[in-house]
Amino acid sequence: MREILFSLLLLTLWPTHALAHENKATWQSNFSATQLIGSGKLRWFGFSIYQAKLWTESASFAPQAKFALELTYERAITKKRFVSVSLDEMQRLFGDKLSAEQLQRWEAHMQSAFMDVQEGDQLIGVHLPSSGVRFYSRDKMLADIRDPAFAQAFFAIWFDPRSKDANLRQQLTGATSAP
Repeated sequence: MREILFSLLLLTLWPTHALAHENKATWQSNFSATQLIGSGKLRWFGFSIYQAKLWTESASFAPQAKFALELTYERAITKKRFVSVSLDEMQRLFGDKLSAEQLQRWEAHMQSAFMDVQEGDQLIGVHLPSSGVRFYSRDKMLADIRDPAFAQAFFAIWFDPRSKDANLRQQLTGATSAP
């Protein structure tokens, strides 16, 4: 009888342990190996907002391949502000191609994935080609969003040639700036 009770106890604890282990996954677990392609800082009116790093499995960046964008914040930013600015940039880049329903869905994705950040916090987005994006903090997964169109639009904020910060894009990817 004791063995049966012990087995039942283990079975009830197993899903909790598996979830805890899954939640402790790091962004690096999506890659067989990673290489730092480039890094740079986002500055706004002279204030440093975050340090950005681009990681890939190969020696060069391809926007259609698997990559990770790591942002280490140097200022506090609310989730509300992060979502708002991200939506504004996606609309600026793709506005004529986006429906109101799509924007609402993407806002919901970001509301579930992002958090308020303080100085030193990290958010990492892992682009998964043909699948979507996973968001992580330093040591846990925050969201797994299976929406390739959202992933493309989100990462375009940094990697589209029309990005607002061409210098940061160049530092991250090693691409040359347009004249």
